[in-house]
Amino acid sequence: MSAIRKLAGQTAVYGVSTIFGRLLNFALVPFFSYIFDTPNVLGLNTEFYSYITFLNVVFTFGMETALFNFLSSESNKELVYSTALRTLLFSTILLSLPFIVFAPVLADLMRYPENPEFVIWAILIVASDALMALPFAKLREENKAGSFAKLKLLNIFVNLVVSFFFIGYCKYAHDNNPESFFGSLYNPEIGIGYAFIANLVANFVCLAFVAGDYRRMSAGFDPALLKKMLRYALPLLVVGLAGMVNETLDRILLKYLLPAGLAEEQVGIYGTCYKIAILMTIFWQAFRYAAEPFFFSKQKEKNSKEMYSTVMTYFVIFCLLIFLGTTMNLSWIQYMIGENYREGLGVVPILLFANLCLGVYFNLSIWYKLTGKTQYGMWITLAGAAITIGLNILWIPSDGYFSSYMGSAWATLICYTAMMIISYFIGQKHYPVPYQVQRISGYIFTALILFFIGWFTDTGSAAADLVFRNLLFLLFAAIVLITEKPFRTLIKSKATSQNTNENT
Repeated sequence: MSAIRKLAGQTAVYGVSTIFGRLLNFALVPFFSYIFDTPNVLGLNTEFYSYITFLNVVFTFGMETALFNFLSSESNKELVYSTALRTLLFSTILLSLPFIVFAPVLADLMRYPENPEFVIWAILIVASDALMALPFAKLREENKAGSFAKLKLLNIFVNLVVSFFFIGYCKYAHDNNPESFFGSLYNPEIGIGYAFIANLVANFVCLAFVAGDYRRMSAGFDPALLKKMLRYALPLLVVGLAGMVNETLDRILLKYLLPAGLAEEQVGIYGTCYKIAILMTIFWQAFRYAAEPFFFSKQKEKNSKEMYSTVMTYFVIFCLLIFLGTTMNLSWIQYMIGENYREGLGVVPILLFANLCLGVYFNLSIWYKLTGKTQYGMWITLAGAAITIGLNILWIPSDGYFSSYMGSAWATLICYTAMMIISYFIGQKHYPVPYQVQRISGYIFTALILFFIGWFTDTGSAAADLVFRNLLFLLFAAIVLITEKPFRTLIKSKATSQNTNENT
């Protein structure tokens, strides 16, 4: 249990910073949705960030995971890090230039011919993200969760300050007194584009703090080592690209499969409601930050597979608590977004459960990462991408329940569920882990039954419904605490450790 407690502790450190940071960042969702009450404006923001997340995978091409793998297996760790840094610096410059040069052409293709600067700002965000990727990965590998958290929070804080300054204060000043100094700083033609400027400023500030790592490139460059790293990483690039297809392509397809005008509105509604599923994403991301280096460091231990199994069980339990906690309180959470966006709230439970399946898939993916058989991850994710593309093309332009963004949400859930199931069965042949399938399935079944009872209950009183639904949530939490003795031990150990630290 000590290793599990260590992973829980690392996840907690990443989680506190990630939760706090994401909640600060989430403040931009109601802020933007109330300031720009026309959904098609946020549709532009959603679309561009879909491209940004997609390109982030291209620019890093699996080198973060490759770095973890080779730092744990190679004796000369500085040479590994230096080789990776040099490669990523060169590739980032090489990949950025075409986007900058051909920005007007790309803006025209994206139907934003009047804003080629948006393309330039977006690619600079991607480039700066890529340059920070390996220094942040090194902090994770060295278990410097505190330093990692501080920099992430700094990034979000700067982003918020700049966003609120331009889109809040300066826009207000411009609307009321355009001749004033602060009013003159706001350009209506840029509008939501100030969100890109804020992101870019925040990235440059954080990049200044990690830039010192690039001095470590003096340790040298090993072409033979790079070849091995690329052989390991490139299948992960395909995995990442296909993963981004699964995660972001629906918003892009919505724009091009629906009539102009309606498309931007639907993208804005879907993208805004998608962000309500943030709590699942927060936990999943915090867990990933801690778990990836943890999985690699524990692979040679005798009881590693049993440990991976226990981690999976607790992961699913926490995800189900988040799923129920969010869906049972959606009646008041909905006020975090503008009224014109709330018609899309039906996608939230679907997307929450989809992200749970994605988290399970991440846990299962250790088998091909630890065995070096990353090509399997590539094919599994490509299968998921095929499902995503096929179902979105089939459902988005159709009529009825599965049309538009509802079809996109269901396509996401089906995709991640299929990937999870395929990865489990193939993984058990190549790297069998004794996952507690019946136990996990029992928790999932129980949570879904409670969800449907709460979701379809209507007493006629909003307050009574809210109380009843939260009682169902507490019932599930009680079931977990009663049945999970190791879970209670883990909580008790963490509390004891915390009290000891406070007393010393």
